[in-house]
Amino acid sequence: MDATAHTQEQTWIARRLENDAPELLHAWRTIWRRKWSILGLVLIVMMVAGLGSFAITPTYRAASTLLIEQKKANVVSIEQVYGVEGAGNEYLQTQFELLKSRALAERVVKQLELTTNPEFDPRQRPEPLIDIKGMLASFNIEQAIPATLPEDLEEIADPTEAKIFDEVTKAFMKRVSIAPMGKSQLVKVQVEMTDPHLAAKAANTLADGFIESQIEASMEMSMSASQWMNGRLKELRIKLKEAEDKLQAFREQENLVDIDGVSTINAAELSATSDRMIDARRQRAEVQSQYRQVQSMRSGGWEKLATIPAVLGHPLIQQFKADEARARAKVDELSKRYGAQHPAMEAARSDLSAASASLRGQVEQIVAGIERNYQLAVANESSLRASVDANKAQIQKISRKEFQVRELMREVEANRALHDTFMTRLKETAATSDMDSANARVVDRAALPTEAFSPQRSMIVAFAGALALMAGIGLSLLLEVLNNTFKSTQDVESKLNLPVLGILPLIKNRQRAELAQLFTSDKDKAFSESIRTIRTSLILSDLHKRHRTLVVTSSQPGEGKSTVAANLAFAFGQMEKVLLVDADLRRPTLAKNFKFPVGAPGLANLIVGTARIEDCIKTVAGIDMLCAGLVPPNPLELLSSERFAKIIEHLKSHYDRVIIDSPPTQAVSDASLLAIHADAQIYVIKSEATPIPLVKRGVGQLLQSNSPVTGVVLNQVDVKKAQKHGYHYGGYYDYYGYSKNPPPQAAALPEKV
Repeated sequence: MDATAHTQEQTWIARRLENDAPELLHAWRTIWRRKWSILGLVLIVMMVAGLGSFAITPTYRAASTLLIEQKKANVVSIEQVYGVEGAGNEYLQTQFELLKSRALAERVVKQLELTTNPEFDPRQRPEPLIDIKGMLASFNIEQAIPATLPEDLEEIADPTEAKIFDEVTKAFMKRVSIAPMGKSQLVKVQVEMTDPHLAAKAANTLADGFIESQIEASMEMSMSASQWMNGRLKELRIKLKEAEDKLQAFREQENLVDIDGVSTINAAELSATSDRMIDARRQRAEVQSQYRQVQSMRSGGWEKLATIPAVLGHPLIQQFKADEARARAKVDELSKRYGAQHPAMEAARSDLSAASASLRGQVEQIVAGIERNYQLAVANESSLRASVDANKAQIQKISRKEFQVRELMREVEANRALHDTFMTRLKETAATSDMDSANARVVDRAALPTEAFSPQRSMIVAFAGALALMAGIGLSLLLEVLNNTFKSTQDVESKLNLPVLGILPLIKNRQRAELAQLFTSDKDKAFSESIRTIRTSLILSDLHKRHRTLVVTSSQPGEGKSTVAANLAFAFGQMEKVLLVDADLRRPTLAKNFKFPVGAPGLANLIVGTARIEDCIKTVAGIDMLCAGLVPPNPLELLSSERFAKIIEHLKSHYDRVIIDSPPTQAVSDASLLAIHADAQIYVIKSEATPIPLVKRGVGQLLQSNSPVTGVVLNQVDVKKAQKHGYHYGGYYDYYGYSKNPPPQAAALPEKV
């Protein structure tokens, strides 16, 4: 698939080149045909341009080379204050624009006093051709024009010093050009003037002025920076004092001596109180457990209270329980021995009661101690918790004060740092304000130019010649496009689709009557041979059907149809019996060309019936001729009559060939009527004269009338010129037609066949 597409593309390109090649060749031939005119135009323009260049005042260019450094040698960092550091290509472009600035130009104008220089001073220019000021002085301006106009005119006539300075500055700025040298930091400052000495001086002055302006700008910026920093430093000093006073007032208000020490003590107290509170909470938890056991056993009496582990484990309780147990054992022992009233029993019971009472009292005392310890533990815990909360509040209060103090201290430190920075920069500026340093220096000073920069005469002449060459070529092609005529047989065949029966060469310096008999006189061999070629083409075209009536016409008058018809009749007269009829009843030429008597009868007389055919036909050089006769007022009606048709039929029966000279197709409609009676028709076209659309309309009219247009004769062709321009007429024009000594057999042709 790709191979097929590639082949199709190559075929398309080849066809396109084949189609474009004739157009390019035709354009080249058109240019070559007018080569001498183009070269003449080029030479004339180059000569005029060369002469005009000598009238131009020569201008000299002087150039001074500067080295523009992107960074200066920094002594201190004060450059950051007023920004003189370079930054690449943008910095160099800025310096180039400064070199072309108006301020620098004004400096040079003042220094060199250019306002009084004849080259720049408008007051020293040549006098104008019309002296308007003198003309106005001869009139009474106060009466002729309003009162405000003389002031304006006076201002125009006598410009002020400011306007003169402004005009000179603008003129000088136009003479200055900046040329960077490659990708380096070198730049050429160029000045163009008619005075070479002044040009060199101006270039050097411009370079020096740029360096001086840089130094002045640097010093001015240093002074401006110093003044600004002094004012700013005073403001910073006031702000620093206010910040310090505010910090001290806050410390005195809050009674702060060392806020770091206070916060450390409070933190230690909080830590110790927190530890004690933890111990108190633990003790309270332990006592609370005993207290809850006591409260749960209180309803069971002291005996159950005595069973509580905290009470039971007390040493006194164990001792009192042992005393009670011994007393109870003694009572039990005595009860076995004595009776209840026995003194010993009573004493033993009394001891048991005393032991039980002591145990009870001790239990109650211990229980009361447990309750008291619980209350103390709770109170102690609450007290410690309150202390911890108080310490926390105190620490938070101190922290807030600390934040405020830190904020005030930061403000003081920031103001102090800014104050110290400005103080340092101020000292640096004061130390470097008188240092004359610039970021540019002169590498090569402008030398006196020895050759004029402009006008560049060779370039002007070459450019003018190139423009003239292009204009000449364009004009030639334009004239070729506008010249919409037939210039070759190829044009005729391609645009009319009709065969070319032959061409007739251009015959110069001959009268019309002489041209009509040129074939019989045989004074121009080329013309005679061309007529024979046309005759041969017509004979070959009527092999199948004989063309007895042959009509010769053209698009417009002056194309040579009558000459073609007459000479073609003489050519056929050598072989056949021929009648030449002048059917152009409006502008007849046959009688005049062959010098027939004035008023000789002709075709018009035959149609009207005022003459006989024997009286109208004249014989010249072996052929019969029928002239137009008297010019009628209504030729179209005569040619469209039946009598004219009968006359043509009668003539065809008595002659081998009747050749009719018809009027032009685009002048009148007579040719269309004559075409009805024609067996063949020849259309004559004047080479490089008749417009193509005109011929197409004429041929179209004949074809619409079913006229048998046999072919075309291209008349008045400059063959030698055409062959030089690339037009070839092989097959239409015999080379031997140029021979001055034709072969003997050419003259021995029989007059009648």
